[in-house]
Amino acid sequence: MKNHTFTILIEQDEDGFYVATVPALKSCYTQAKSLVELYPRIKEVIELCLEEEEVTPMKFVGVQQLEVTVAS
Repeated sequence: MKNHTFTILIEQDEDGFYVATVPALKSCYTQAKSLVELYPRIKEVIELCLEEEEVTPMKFVGVQQLEVTVAS
C-alpha cells in the first residue's frame, strides 16, 4: 500500500452545497450539504479514482480568484 497526500479544492455553489475537487485526479469530485458530510465522501471518491487512474503529480502553489467579465 502507498500513502498519497492530495490537495483538495473546496468551493460552495449557489445552492449552498460544498463541492470538493482533487486536481491531481481527473474527474475526482463530490458534493455535500455540509463539510462534515463532505470529508468522508471525498476520501471515498479518491479511493475509487485511485483504482482507475494514475496520480498526476502536482505541487500546491496557491489559490487565486480571478473575475472575468463576459459580454452577453
